[in-house]
Amino acid sequence: MHVLILDDDELMGDLLETIVASACPGATIQLFGELQQALVSWEKQPADLVIADWNLPDGTGLDMVRRVRKTSRDIPVLIITGRADRNSILAAAHLGINGYISKPFQVDVLHQKLTELVSAMADPGKSRTTLEEKMEAACNSAIQLPGQIDTAEVLSLQEKRDELDAIALAKLWKREPGLNAKLLDVANSASFRRSGTAVKTPREAISVIGVSMALNQALALSLDIAGKLSCSRLAERARLEQEQAVEIAESAAALATRVGDNPAVYYTAGLLSRAGELAALKVLQNHCDQIKEPLEYEQIDSAITYWAEKLGNQIKVQWRLPLDLRELVGAVYVLSRTNVSRSKLVMRAAALLAAEQSESPECRILMRRLGIEHNDMEQNDVSAQP
Repeated sequence: MHVLILDDDELMGDLLETIVASACPGATIQLFGELQQALVSWEKQPADLVIADWNLPDGTGLDMVRRVRKTSRDIPVLIITGRADRNSILAAAHLGINGYISKPFQVDVLHQKLTELVSAMADPGKSRTTLEEKMEAACNSAIQLPGQIDTAEVLSLQEKRDELDAIALAKLWKREPGLNAKLLDVANSASFRRSGTAVKTPREAISVIGVSMALNQALALSLDIAGKLSCSRLAERARLEQEQAVEIAESAAALATRVGDNPAVYYTAGLLSRAGELAALKVLQNHCDQIKEPLEYEQIDSAITYWAEKLGNQIKVQWRLPLDLRELVGAVYVLSRTNVSRSKLVMRAAALLAAEQSESPECRILMRRLGIEHNDMEQNDVSAQP
C-alpha cells in the first residue's frame, strides 16, 4: 500500500506518519509539506490512500482532493483540519472525501478510521496476512500504542522538563480529562495531603506533585493500553505488563533515592521497560481483529517471548530515546557482571525486587555493590515515586 500525507506542520506530519504506519503495517508512506510537491509525486505514482491538511502554504487540501478525484472516485481521502464549521465540512463532502477529522483529534479515533478504511480496501480474494508477517512489518515501521495520550509527545516534554512549570503543563493538558483526573487523584492521595485541603485543579495538582512526577504520570497513562484492547486475554496481559513496569519504576526510584541519585529518570526507565511487550500486544490485537477470533494463551506467550525485544528496540528508536535512557531500560533485562555503572545496577536490582527475587544471589550481590544492606531494604518501602 502507498500512502500520501500532505501537512505543512512537521510535528503533525510525523504524528500522522506514525499513526498510518501503525494502522497500515508495511505501507510505503510519503510525507509532503507543500501541495505542489504532493501533486508532482501523484503524477508519478498515484497513492492508495491520501491524508491532507486543509491549509497549506501553496494551496489547500481540497486542491489535492480534486486532483485525486480526477484519477479515481474510489481512492480513500481523509481531510485533517482545524476547520469545524458547516460550510467547510459540506465543501469537503461535496468532493467525495472518506473522512473529515477535526483538530485536535484523538489518536485512537484516527487510528480506528484508518483501520476501517484499510479493511474496506482489502481484496477479498487475497490471503490474510499471517501473525509473523504482521510482527515483521511492525519491526520495520512506526508503531503507535493505542494509549489515551501519545507516548512520544510525553517523552518530548520530558526532555525539556527543566523549562516547564505547572502553568505550562496544565495548559498543554487542558483537553486531557483522563490525565487531569489521574493527576488530581495522585495529588490528593495520602502521600501528598499536607494541609487537609483538597486539590481542585490540574495546575494545583502539578504544583503539589512536581513537574517530574506529573510527566511520569502522563507517561504511565500513555502506556496503559489495556482498555483499548478488545480481546480480553490481551487486555489482561497488558494490565499485567503495565503493573510490572510500574513496580520496576517504583523500586528503581526508591533505590535511586537511597544511593543519592535523582529518581525521576529511573522511574521513567522503569515505566518504559515493557514497551516491547505492549507493542507486541497491540500487533496481536490487530491480528485478532483480522481473524475474528481470540488467541490462545500459549500463542500470546510465544509471540511476546519472540517479538518483544525486537519491537522494543524499534519503538525506542522511533521515540528517539536518548542512549543513556535506552541503556537503563536494557539493564532491566540483562547486566554484565563486569558492569560498574551505578545507574544500571539500580535498574537491574529494581527488576529483581519487582519480580520478588530479593533473596536471589544476583539481587544480594547487586545490593552490596550499591552499598545497601539487604535488611535495610526490607525495612524501607520501595514503592515511593519521584
